[in-house]
Amino acid sequence: MSKKYLLKLFVTGQTPRSTLAIENLRRICEEEFPNEYELIVIDILKRPQLAEDEKILATPTVIKELPPPIRRIIGDLSDKEKVLLGLDLVGQERRQK
Repeated sequence: MSKKYLLKLFVTGQTPRSTLAIENLRRICEEEFPNEYELIVIDILKRPQLAEDEKILATPTVIKELPPPIRRIIGDLSDKEKVLLGLDLVGQERRQK
């Protein structure tokens, strides 16, 4: 069975900001849809071509590739509601609250 969500997180090295973004996104995913996501962390210092291909201008940047439409958000991902809304990960029932 494939995962419901595919997220790519672009970071720059092992900085405190990168670590925080990874921890925040993992926590949000585990709280909101455990076992339904795949998170790929890409260090642009090691994989600059991937960052160029995705036109990454700032880090951390997360891209939600699946399900469509593709969404992206930049920052440390500490505001859970902003992340869920920005990546269109919030179900219709939560939007109506």
